Amino acid sequence: MTKTLIVGLGNMGLSHALAHHAAEGSEIVGLVNRSPRELPEALAGYPRFDSFEAGMATSPDLVVIATYSDSHADLAIAAMEAGAHVFVEKPLATTVADARRVVETARRTGRKLVVGYILRHHPSWVRMIAEARRLGGPYVFRMNLNQQSSGREWETHKALMRTTSPIVDCGVHYVDVWCQVTDARPLRVQGIGLRLSDEIAQDMYNYGQLQVVFEDGSVGWYEAGWGPMMSETAFFVKDIVSPNGSVSITDADKGASADIDGHTKVGGLLVHRPSGDERIDLPDEPGHQDLCDAEQAHVLRAIAGDLDLTRHMEDAVRSLAICLAADESIRTGRVVEL
Repeated sequence: MTKTLIVGLGNMGLSHALAHHAAEGSEIVGLVNRSPRELPEALAGYPRFDSFEAGMATSPDLVVIATYSDSHADLAIAAMEAGAHVFVEKPLATTVADARRVVETARRTGRKLVVGYILRHHPSWVRMIAEARRLGGPYVFRMNLNQQSSGREWETHKALMRTTSPIVDCGVHYVDVWCQVTDARPLRVQGIGLRLSDEIAQDMYNYGQLQVVFEDGSVGWYEAGWGPMMSETAFFVKDIVSPNGSVSITDADKGASADIDGHTKVGGLLVHRPSGDERIDLPDEPGHQDLCDAEQAHVLRAIAGDLDLTRHMEDAVRSLAICLAADESIRTGRVVEL
């Protein structure tokens, strides 16, 4: 039985806690949150702690980290140094150097490190990647996720922007998909961005776009915007184009752009080739909690089966490096060579 400590009880932390509550082979030994938090009935009976150090006194085998981004690296390293395996929400860190430090710690200690790239556990996104690779590169990646947020969702976005821009927080998911499709090394990145609200810090922007060039000639753009001013027109574009055709997400009922379940829905794929189109229906897609369940089941399998996570960790650093380079480009106005 894997003794599991959950650190951070925001939206993702609660979902991961519910996943471990239901998982065979996992025993929750504690829930850590700095402030009091109302919990669903399923979690109400578990021990509560208000600090990471107090939670670590339970000697967990696995620590699930779902705190704000600027604490990810230090908490992950401390957990692994104490002998625990780690699942950490994306982004892995707020700097490439810290991300590499976390990966080096995992290698040195022999602990498993899984980063929260939830799309890797979504069968429809796995299928999209497979169809794109079948077409063959080089590729054009065209993706965005703009969220028109208000009320509690806007408050959440403003809290996230104290440490992480939308282009990094959301972008790592989709850039990770690109890395799985092309396998090529990124060469250079540029970005544009704009602060569209007086409610966020002067040095932060709530709209951004990145462009990246890969060693195999592939190119990609991704844009992300948060806030009550964002348009809901074409807020969800997911295309991969190659010389031999393209694959696109179609048909999913996305709902409003702030609907977290809609961010992972695919519904169907359109595979276009010059010889004709193929529509692939993907019914009965998993919801957000289903994906968190699958993600944490993968973590438990990685521990029990001693899975090799080398490529996973390398991709986590690579996708983060691309998004952070875009962030640097937006702030400096210069192209960033990788």
